[in-house]
Parts: sequence; C-alpha cells; structure tokens
Amino acid sequence: MTTPADLAAMRRALALAEVAGTEGDVPVGAVVVDAAGTPIGEGRNLREATGDPTAHAEVVALRQAAASIGSWNLEGCTLVVTLEPCLMCAGALLQARVSRVVFGAWDDKAGAAGSMYDVVRDRRLPYRAEVVGGVLAAEAQAQLRNFFEARRPDAL
Repeated sequence: MTTPADLAAMRRALALAEVAGTEGDVPVGAVVVDAAGTPIGEGRNLREATGDPTAHAEVVALRQAAASIGSWNLEGCTLVVTLEPCLMCAGALLQARVSRVVFGAWDDKAGAAGSMYDVVRDRRLPYRAEVVGGVLAAEAQAQLRNFFEARRPDAL
C-alpha cells in the first residue's frame, strides 16, 4: 500500500534523479523516511561524479540516513527509490534492516526486488522487507528512457 509520505518521497527522489541525469549519472534518486514519514536521508547516483562503483542512489541515501540517526539500524524506515534496487542495493538495504522498499520503475535487467531476483523478500534470509513497486513508474521510466535515448539513440 502506498502512503502520502511514499508519494512525497518519490517526488523528491524523482527530483534527485533529474539532477543525477543532468550531471551525467544514470537518473536514479532515493529517499529514506522514518516511521513517521520524515525524510532522514537522500541520495542520487554519483558513480560518474565520484568514480565510486558503490555510489548508487540507495547506498548514498542509506549512508546519510544512518548518519542522521547515529545508527546503521534503519528498522521501521522506508527506502523510496525511482528504480528497482539492484543486487548490491538490495543487500545493503537488508543489512540496514530497512522495513519497506518503495520503487518506481521495474528493472528487468538487474532488479533484485521482484523482477530478475527477489532478494528483498527471500525467505531464506534472516531479514526481509515489504516491497511496493510501480509507484509513479511512468515518470521514473520516462527519465531513464530519455537519458539513455540521448546517449545511445541507435541502441534502443
């Protein structure tokens, strides 16, 4: 179920994704909100900007959220991201004990929250998170499509 806080956070994540795209990174943005729906961390893809292969929007947002509350444990929090998390990000959010993941566009090539893999809800793992996919998906998909069409017009 999508909440008003989820939608507000997704709109902020979309704005962050837009900034990432204009700076040459894949347009993905993420926001972590606490149990009350208050944003406590945010991030955008920074791999190109920093040269850091782990600087995905989700990881950047999780780091900021943990720093803001002074703990790695983000139980009760929701990660809102414009694109379905990859394997690395799914692992990171589970290690942080994030309770919910809300995402926009599905990632049929590398998604780990229900499309390619379902790591986030894997019953074999000691911790799982609730997943809500497809929130403002058209907007998130449009950002990604526009970004890649501008860079690889012959590949699409």
